[in-house]
Order: sequence, then structure tokens, then C-alpha cells
Amino acid sequence: MLQGYRCVVRLSVAIAASVCSWLALAAGAPAARLAPCAASQLSGTFRVIYGSAGAGSISYALRLTNRSRTTCFVSGLARLRLLGRAGRPLPTQVRPAFRRAPAARVVLRPGARAKATARFSPDVPGPGEPVARTCEPRADRVRVTPRAGGGTLVVPVAPPTPVCEHGRIFLSAFSRA
Repeated sequence: MLQGYRCVVRLSVAIAASVCSWLALAAGAPAARLAPCAASQLSGTFRVIYGSAGAGSISYALRLTNRSRTTCFVSGLARLRLLGRAGRPLPTQVRPAFRRAPAARVVLRPGARAKATARFSPDVPGPGEPVARTCEPRADRVRVTPRAGGGTLVVPVAPPTPVCEHGRIFLSAFSRA
């Protein structure tokens, strides 16, 4: 009787393993093998969201597109560094827009896009910034480093803008675009 029970358990385990393998293949690449996107796989934009200006702040959309032939993912907050016209680094302080929001893993098939929203003040100076002129130099580009994927890409800021409060940006985590 015990031997028959062992045979049934082994058969059940084998069937369960086969079903799991079949489901993983049907769903596409196994999640464990999916690599984070490297900057070299991505292109991007950082553009104003028209109609978002108000109360001394404005929102820009950071969009990343997988331009490679390989599926990859982005997750969490991108690392950003504002750059001036000549490529000189400008003050940049990225803070999460939502403190307790979980970071979703956004899978990017070739040609797919992810987005994050940046909110900041382009004209209200912070402590220690000049009041009579622009609070900070104008940012013409932004260097983007996707977490875990490695590398950086530089994208244009459209339109170029100062980022006051010493470059303080409230950034959302990536989501599907």
C-alpha cells in the first residue's frame, strides 16, 4: 500500500512539473531569464505634459522605448542627472513622487514603451537660490540611468527648462506607456 502511495505522489509531482513547464512556455520567456534593460537597448524622451502647469510647478513625461530585438524590463525610479547646454551636470535631486507605491516590473518587448512622470518647479526659487533671475541654469538634456540594467542614455529636455529648488524632481516609478 505504501509503495502504491509513493507511486501516486511521484506521478502527481511529475504531472505538476510538466504543467508548470508548459504554462511557463505558453506565457513566453520565463521571468527568471528576463533581464533588466540596459541603456544601450533604450531610446527616450523627456517632454512637457501640456496643460500640467499650475501652482508653480509643471510635469514632464520620461518615456523609454525598447529599440533592441530583445525583451527586457525596467522597474522603480530611474536615476536622472540634469545637463546644461554644453553637457555640464546641473544640480539634480530625484525624490519619489509616491512614498509607498510599489515598483512594478514593466516588461518591454521590442518597440514597447515605459513612462514615468516628473514634477518640479521651473520658476519658484528654493532656499539659497536667486530671486531676481532664473533659479537654476536651464536643463537642455537629462542623463537617464535605468536601475539594474546598466549604462546611461542622454535625452533632450523639450522644451529646455530650469529646475528650481536645486534641481528637485518628484518622479513616479515606471509604468506602461
